[in-house]
Amino acid sequence: MTRILIIDDNQSILNFLNILLLQTGNFTVETLSDSTKAFDVLEKKEHDILLLDMDMPEVSGMDVLQFINDQKLSITTIVLTGVEDIDMAISAMKLGTFDYLLKPIDEERLMDALDVATKDIFLAEPSSGAQISLDTLDHRDEFSEIITRDENMIRIFHFVEKYACTDNSVLIWGESGTGKELIAKAIHNISHRRDKKFVAVNAGAFAQELFSSEFFGYEKGAFTGAVKNKKGFIEEANGGTLFLDEIGELDLPIQVKLLRVLQEEEFYKLGSTKNIKIDVRIIAATNKDLFEEISRGNFRKDLFFRLNINSISLPPLRERKGDIPLLAEHFLKKFNKKYNRNVKKLSKPVINSLRTYAFPGNIRELMNLVNSSMIVETSHELRKKSLPSYFLEKKHNNHFEEGIVPVSLEVVEKEHIRKVLIFTSNNKTKAAAILGISRVNLNAKIKKYQLA
Repeated sequence: MTRILIIDDNQSILNFLNILLLQTGNFTVETLSDSTKAFDVLEKKEHDILLLDMDMPEVSGMDVLQFINDQKLSITTIVLTGVEDIDMAISAMKLGTFDYLLKPIDEERLMDALDVATKDIFLAEPSSGAQISLDTLDHRDEFSEIITRDENMIRIFHFVEKYACTDNSVLIWGESGTGKELIAKAIHNISHRRDKKFVAVNAGAFAQELFSSEFFGYEKGAFTGAVKNKKGFIEEANGGTLFLDEIGELDLPIQVKLLRVLQEEEFYKLGSTKNIKIDVRIIAATNKDLFEEISRGNFRKDLFFRLNINSISLPPLRERKGDIPLLAEHFLKKFNKKYNRNVKKLSKPVINSLRTYAFPGNIRELMNLVNSSMIVETSHELRKKSLPSYFLEKKHNNHFEEGIVPVSLEVVEKEHIRKVLIFTSNNKTKAAAILGISRVNLNAKIKKYQLA
């Protein structure tokens, strides 16, 4: 059974929680009303989950969290507080708090939090008997687009299956190119909303005014150029899932409107006074440190807590070294088919070079690297000399294995576009098709990088 420790200076709350949890038959419970004894109890490492009050005399909840963090204790903490203090909540989450619940305690909300926490603990500890593999997934096919044998990624898949079964908002953390949208699609496809639309939007791709009209839609005549009614992203996703990538790029006024949608489950089109009820699940993703953005005043605290009900953190490719050859082989097959080529394998020098590279652009960069190399390779084996020059030059940098990368992703993009143009004999229509962008976009990039 899951072992729970409750620390609260209010004995009546301890009694209530003790009875509530023991009645389930799933937990053993120890209570502590004197927080000055908390450190001694925690050091024994006899508990899996801590229910922690924040407002206590002498030794506060924040003191306890700091102690757990400093001592690197393996215990899942759920904070209980009678004060809605967003700054305190952010500080608690920075110290590794699993969840944050307000008093009076909502019994259903608490049990849901404990259920998810218990499953997370079970999955995180192979010694507990949990066999973590792709074969133990209930919805393995929904992860078929994510190429991996990495144990941490497979654990994440198990978490995704659990989160998908609720309607909670999910916040996916990860660097660009780590596969955040693929995880969002998996959540949607596993959920009860699978038969409805999955709408993906890059929040960073729109100016504030344009995003507002695209997100909420508009009525005919709402502004110059609005010649007919238009559905927005949120209405398109009604009944389904709306995936907002790069949520940290949203301007504050848009954040306010998004928060209202989450709270009220309704919105107004531009140019309309009629509210539209909406039933949509929001999955957001970010490559930014939203805690830092909040402290700078760039992201709303209340919106963060609305989005971060369940959280998934994707590892960068440099932490998935074993997946690099697997992914490279996958992309080799993909581009053989796309270009009608017969490059049968990657040479050992190429595989060794890929393994020791930091991949600042993650999986997307690896895909583009293989794509670029395939275009110029003339043999049946992908050789080192076909790798992009920026990559080969970086390999001479002694700091690479430490993750220090001196070249920007713009350099990667420029080099790739240059090689595609050579491959197509400067046919911009073919080049744009290979790159997966419009001809207008390609021309803009050619001008930007002075490739003409």
